[in-house]
Amino acid sequence: MSLLVVGLSHRSAPVSVLERAALRPEARGKLLQDAVSAEPATESAVLATCNRIELYADVDKFHAGVAELSTLLARHGGAALEELTPYLYVHYEDRAVHHLFSVACGLDSMVIGEGQILGQIKDALAVAQEQHTAGRLLNDLFQQALRVGKRAHSETGIDKAGQSLVTFGLEQLARSADVESWAAGKRALVIGAGSMSSLAATTLARVGVAELAVANRTVERAERLVGILTEPGAPGAARGLTARAVPMDAVGAELAQADVVVSCTGAAGLVLGADAVAAALAGRADRTDGLALLDLAMPRDIDAAVHRIDGAHLVDIETLADASADAPMAADVDKVRGIVSDEVAAFGAAQRAAHITPTVVALRTMAADVVTSEIARLDGRLPDLDDKQRAEITQTVRRVVDKLLHAPTVRVKQLASEPGGAGYADALRELFDLDPETVAAVSRADTRADRHDAARERTS
Repeated sequence: MSLLVVGLSHRSAPVSVLERAALRPEARGKLLQDAVSAEPATESAVLATCNRIELYADVDKFHAGVAELSTLLARHGGAALEELTPYLYVHYEDRAVHHLFSVACGLDSMVIGEGQILGQIKDALAVAQEQHTAGRLLNDLFQQALRVGKRAHSETGIDKAGQSLVTFGLEQLARSADVESWAAGKRALVIGAGSMSSLAATTLARVGVAELAVANRTVERAERLVGILTEPGAPGAARGLTARAVPMDAVGAELAQADVVVSCTGAAGLVLGADAVAAALAGRADRTDGLALLDLAMPRDIDAAVHRIDGAHLVDIETLADASADAPMAADVDKVRGIVSDEVAAFGAAQRAAHITPTVVALRTMAADVVTSEIARLDGRLPDLDDKQRAEITQTVRRVVDKLLHAPTVRVKQLASEPGGAGYADALRELFDLDPETVAAVSRADTRADRHDAARERTS
């Protein structure tokens, strides 16, 4: 089996295509199940963010895998396959590993070095584990990607070079002004209470807005977010922030009072139309300031026609893509690329070594069975042996077998971990006439144990 990723991102597709291809949260589980139900794939995980949609799978056929994964992305998203095909990219085996590790380090982000992608990768793995579509390969891959991303941020200055998408968006709204000076005293409205909206609310509290309203379809989630923002020690509490939760039907009234609006929901349609924004601005006869709007949703929450309304300054994913700067500190980027290359090589070696382990275990099991069988035959031929003699003979035979197998099994693991070492497992099975089903049973047992460990980690 081999790792395959098929996807599209802000680097390969225009925002309009990304918007139509976006996956709704409830569609992700069905996509994963359909992926593993398809013939080429045995494992699957989906990484879906505001600027990328990627489907990862362990497949046994490359071309069939590409065709199936591409079809599934189209079927579960909102764009036809023929529309997606020109913008899809495909990475296979080591290149797929390299891609995910680069994504985890922020090298492939709209804003180089942003760290939020680590949380999104963690969420992608959690969903695959909940759906039972992540086996040994994808569990190992995504967990290692998280470690690589953390290593890049701790060992280099990549996080100083980059920013979160929220911070970058607020900088675009502030234009040439310092964000804290621009935000001081403003009234903000955050629409949504998911991970990106929570980050936006926390960032707004940190930069010094005076008032913050959080609107969400489930008011309880908005109330929980407000509680976090205003609890002792939180950025909002330290700055004297006034925060409140409101239902979605109060957005119109809040809009008329807001200076800054950040929206990021999972809604299928628009949350704010141009008419609503125009009406909010028209009611500000006593105010000369405009309305700053940041749309981080994919598909978009705020009508693009708002760009044409006097007094409204809209920054959306398309604007951020045009404004993003891909030239942070070159030395840090080079260091991160070096880390990624080293980690890809190490991951490949570990996977190749793990591939031969079931064969080695099967060989040692067969040897142990031979020892047991021969000792039983010896008992029949020398019935007068006492327990001490029998135990000494048994231990001696086992020592001889272990010593004979030690050097070959250690060496074959070393050879298998090197590039091109995949054939050593087949050679070992052929030389010792090992039953393929026995090897497969060991592999299945290991996979079940891995899944059990992953489930235990999620609940601990």
